[in-house]
Amino acid sequence: MVELKEIADNLIKGQAPKVKELVEEAVKSGADVRKILNEGLINAMAVVGDKFKKNEFYVPEVLIAARAMHAGMEILEPHLAKAGVKPLAKVAIGTVKGDLHDIGKNLVSMMMRGAGFKVDDLGIDVPPEKFIESVKNGSQVVCLSALLTTTMPSMKAILDELEKAGLRAKVKAMIGGAPVTQNYADEIGANGYAPDAASAVDKAKELLGV
Repeated sequence: MVELKEIADNLIKGQAPKVKELVEEAVKSGADVRKILNEGLINAMAVVGDKFKKNEFYVPEVLIAARAMHAGMEILEPHLAKAGVKPLAKVAIGTVKGDLHDIGKNLVSMMMRGAGFKVDDLGIDVPPEKFIESVKNGSQVVCLSALLTTTMPSMKAILDELEKAGLRAKVKAMIGGAPVTQNYADEIGANGYAPDAASAVDKAKELLGV
Protein backbone atom coordinates (compact mmCIF):
# COMPACT_ATOMS: atom_id res chain seq x y z
CA MET A 1 0.00 0.00 0.00
CA VAL A 2 1.42 3.37 -1.02
CA GLU A 3 1.89 5.82 1.81
CA LEU A 4 0.39 9.17 0.82
CA LYS A 5 3.22 10.85 2.72
CA GLU A 6 5.63 9.22 0.26
CA ILE A 7 3.76 10.87 -2.64
CA ALA A 8 3.89 14.23 -0.84
CA ASP A 9 7.60 13.92 0.00
CA ASN A 10 8.51 13.10 -3.61
CA LEU A 11 6.38 15.97 -4.92
CA ILE A 12 8.15 18.44 -2.62
CA LYS A 13 11.49 17.14 -3.96
CA GLY A 14 10.20 17.53 -7.54
CA GLN A 15 10.49 13.83 -8.44
CA ALA A 16 7.90 13.77 -11.25
CA PRO A 17 8.38 10.15 -12.48
CA LYS A 18 8.24 8.83 -8.90
CA VAL A 19 5.10 10.86 -8.09
CA LYS A 20 3.41 9.51 -11.23
CA GLU A 21 4.38 5.92 -10.35
CA LEU A 22 3.20 6.27 -6.73
CA VAL A 23 -0.13 7.86 -7.70
CA GLU A 24 -0.72 5.04 -10.21
CA GLU A 25 0.02 2.47 -7.48
CA ALA A 26 -2.24 4.24 -4.99
CA VAL A 27 -5.15 4.33 -7.49
CA LYS A 28 -4.67 0.63 -8.38
CA SER A 29 -4.60 -0.33 -4.70
CA GLY A 30 -8.03 1.28 -4.27
CA ALA A 31 -7.01 4.29 -2.18
CA ASP A 32 -9.63 7.06 -1.94
CA VAL A 33 -8.88 9.45 -4.83
CA ARG A 34 -9.91 12.42 -2.67
CA LYS A 35 -7.28 11.43 -0.10
CA ILE A 36 -4.62 11.01 -2.79
CA LEU A 37 -5.48 14.50 -4.07
CA ASN A 38 -5.62 16.22 -0.68
CA GLU A 39 -2.98 14.39 1.36
CA GLY A 40 -0.64 13.45 -1.48
CA LEU A 41 -0.72 16.45 -3.84
CA ILE A 42 -2.50 19.51 -2.42
CA ASN A 43 -0.88 19.33 1.03
CA ALA A 44 2.54 18.94 -0.60
CA MET A 45 2.02 21.98 -2.86
CA ALA A 46 0.97 23.94 0.25
CA VAL A 47 4.34 23.04 1.80
CA VAL A 48 6.09 24.18 -1.41
CA GLY A 49 4.15 27.47 -1.28
CA ASP A 50 5.07 27.98 2.35
CA LYS A 51 8.76 27.34 1.64
CA PHE A 52 8.58 29.78 -1.28
CA LYS A 53 7.09 32.46 0.99
CA LYS A 54 9.90 31.91 3.51
CA ASN A 55 12.60 32.06 0.80
CA GLU A 56 13.55 28.44 1.51
CA PHE A 57 12.50 27.56 -2.06
CA TYR A 58 13.06 29.69 -5.15
CA VAL A 59 11.38 29.72 -8.58
CA PRO A 60 13.24 26.63 -9.97
CA GLU A 61 12.21 24.47 -6.99
CA VAL A 62 8.59 25.60 -7.33
CA LEU A 63 8.61 24.82 -11.06
CA ILE A 64 9.95 21.29 -10.60
CA ALA A 65 7.49 20.62 -7.76
CA ALA A 66 4.66 21.86 -9.99
CA ARG A 67 5.85 19.55 -12.76
CA ALA A 68 5.70 16.63 -10.30
CA MET A 69 2.19 17.67 -9.28
CA HIS A 70 1.08 17.73 -12.95
CA ALA A 71 2.48 14.21 -13.38
CA GLY A 72 0.34 13.02 -10.49
CA MET A 73 -2.74 14.97 -11.62
CA GLU A 74 -2.59 13.44 -15.11
CA ILE A 75 -3.16 10.03 -13.55
CA LEU A 76 -5.66 11.25 -10.98
CA GLU A 77 -7.92 13.57 -13.00
CA PRO A 78 -10.05 10.92 -14.78
CA HIS A 79 -10.63 9.18 -11.43
CA LEU A 80 -11.55 12.45 -9.71
CA ALA A 81 -14.08 13.17 -12.46
CA LYS A 82 -15.60 9.69 -12.02
CA ALA A 83 -15.81 10.22 -8.26
CA GLY A 84 -17.54 13.57 -8.81
CA VAL A 85 -14.77 15.59 -7.14
CA LYS A 86 -15.22 19.23 -8.15
CA PRO A 87 -12.50 21.92 -8.19
CA LEU A 88 -12.65 24.59 -5.47
CA ALA A 89 -13.58 27.23 -8.06
CA LYS A 90 -12.65 28.36 -11.57
CA VAL A 91 -9.99 31.03 -11.90
CA ALA A 92 -9.11 33.07 -15.01
CA ILE A 93 -5.53 34.33 -15.07
CA GLY A 94 -3.56 36.38 -17.53
CA THR A 95 -0.90 39.04 -18.02
CA VAL A 96 -2.73 42.20 -19.05
CA LYS A 97 -2.77 43.79 -22.51
CA GLY A 98 0.59 45.26 -23.55
CA ASP A 99 2.59 43.10 -21.13
CA LEU A 100 4.49 40.01 -22.33
CA HIS A 101 5.88 38.77 -19.00
CA ASP A 102 4.71 35.39 -17.80
CA ILE A 103 6.94 33.90 -15.07
CA GLY A 104 4.92 35.35 -12.18
CA LYS A 105 1.64 34.56 -13.90
CA ASN A 106 2.77 30.96 -14.53
CA LEU A 107 3.78 30.50 -10.90
CA VAL A 108 0.38 31.72 -9.69
CA SER A 109 -1.32 29.46 -12.22
CA MET A 110 0.64 26.42 -10.96
CA MET A 111 0.04 27.21 -7.30
CA MET A 112 -3.70 27.67 -7.96
CA ARG A 113 -3.87 24.30 -9.73
CA GLY A 114 -1.88 22.77 -6.89
CA ALA A 115 -4.44 24.08 -4.40
CA GLY A 116 -7.37 22.47 -6.23
CA PHE A 117 -8.62 25.33 -8.43
CA LYS A 118 -9.55 24.89 -12.09
CA VAL A 119 -7.42 27.42 -13.99
CA ASP A 120 -8.23 29.11 -17.27
CA ASP A 121 -4.78 30.45 -18.23
CA LEU A 122 -5.36 33.16 -20.83
CA GLY A 123 -1.65 33.77 -21.46
CA ILE A 124 0.06 37.13 -22.02
CA ASP A 125 -1.02 40.45 -23.59
CA VAL A 126 -4.64 39.60 -22.74
CA PRO A 127 -7.36 42.07 -23.79
CA PRO A 128 -10.41 42.71 -21.53
CA GLU A 129 -12.71 40.71 -23.84
CA LYS A 130 -10.91 37.45 -23.04
CA PHE A 131 -11.42 37.94 -19.29
CA ILE A 132 -15.10 38.78 -19.91
CA GLU A 133 -15.50 35.59 -21.96
CA SER A 134 -13.91 33.51 -19.19
CA VAL A 135 -16.23 35.01 -16.55
CA LYS A 136 -19.22 34.27 -18.79
CA ASN A 137 -17.90 30.67 -18.92
CA GLY A 138 -17.94 30.34 -15.16
CA SER A 139 -14.70 31.88 -13.79
CA GLN A 140 -15.36 33.13 -10.25
CA VAL A 141 -11.99 34.85 -9.84
CA VAL A 142 -9.91 36.87 -12.30
CA CYS A 143 -6.20 37.24 -11.58
CA LEU A 144 -4.52 40.11 -13.43
CA SER A 145 -0.73 40.27 -13.68
CA ALA A 146 1.50 43.16 -14.81
CA LEU A 147 5.25 43.59 -14.59
CA LEU A 148 5.46 47.04 -16.19
CA THR A 149 4.15 50.25 -14.59
CA THR A 150 3.02 51.26 -18.11
CA THR A 151 0.63 48.29 -18.33
CA MET A 152 -0.92 48.67 -14.87
CA PRO A 153 -3.74 50.91 -16.24
CA SER A 154 -4.87 47.86 -18.28
CA MET A 155 -5.92 46.30 -14.96
CA LYS A 156 -8.40 49.11 -14.35
CA ALA A 157 -9.59 48.87 -17.97
CA ILE A 158 -10.44 45.19 -17.44
CA LEU A 159 -12.40 45.95 -14.26
CA ASP A 160 -14.24 48.77 -16.06
CA GLU A 161 -15.15 46.46 -18.94
CA LEU A 162 -16.40 43.78 -16.52
CA GLU A 163 -18.57 46.48 -14.92
CA LYS A 164 -19.95 47.56 -18.32
CA ALA A 165 -20.75 43.93 -19.15
CA GLY A 166 -22.70 43.64 -15.87
CA LEU A 167 -20.29 40.97 -14.57
CA ARG A 168 -18.20 42.85 -12.02
CA ALA A 169 -20.39 41.89 -9.05
CA LYS A 170 -20.20 38.19 -10.01
CA VAL A 171 -16.43 37.90 -9.84
CA LYS A 172 -13.56 38.51 -7.43
CA ALA A 173 -10.69 40.43 -9.05
CA MET A 174 -7.11 39.97 -7.81
CA ILE A 175 -4.02 41.80 -9.04
CA GLY A 176 -0.29 41.20 -8.70
CA GLY A 177 3.12 41.79 -10.24
CA ALA A 178 6.35 43.55 -9.28
CA PRO A 179 5.14 47.20 -9.44
CA VAL A 180 1.65 46.45 -8.05
CA THR A 181 0.66 47.31 -4.47
CA GLN A 182 -2.28 47.00 -2.10
CA ASN A 183 -2.80 50.75 -2.52
CA TYR A 184 -3.18 50.34 -6.27
CA ALA A 185 -5.66 47.48 -5.72
CA ASP A 186 -7.72 49.77 -3.47
CA GLU A 187 -7.45 52.63 -5.97
CA ILE A 188 -8.85 50.64 -8.93
CA GLY A 189 -11.41 48.71 -6.88
CA ALA A 190 -9.85 45.24 -7.07
CA ASN A 191 -10.98 42.77 -4.40
CA GLY A 192 -7.47 41.68 -3.51
CA TYR A 193 -3.72 41.94 -4.03
CA ALA A 194 -1.06 39.26 -3.57
CA PRO A 195 2.69 39.90 -3.32
CA ASP A 196 3.62 36.35 -4.41
CA ALA A 197 2.18 33.14 -5.86
CA ALA A 198 1.58 31.35 -2.55
CA SER A 199 -0.20 34.40 -1.09
CA ALA A 200 -2.38 34.55 -4.22
CA VAL A 201 -3.80 31.13 -3.34
CA ASP A 202 -4.53 32.22 0.24
CA LYS A 203 -6.17 35.43 -0.99
CA ALA A 204 -8.37 33.60 -3.54
CA LYS A 205 -9.56 31.17 -0.84
CA GLU A 206 -10.23 34.06 1.53
CA LEU A 207 -12.23 36.01 -1.10
CA LEU A 208 -14.33 32.97 -1.99
CA GLY A 209 -14.66 31.69 1.57
CA VAL A 210 -13.40 28.20 0.65
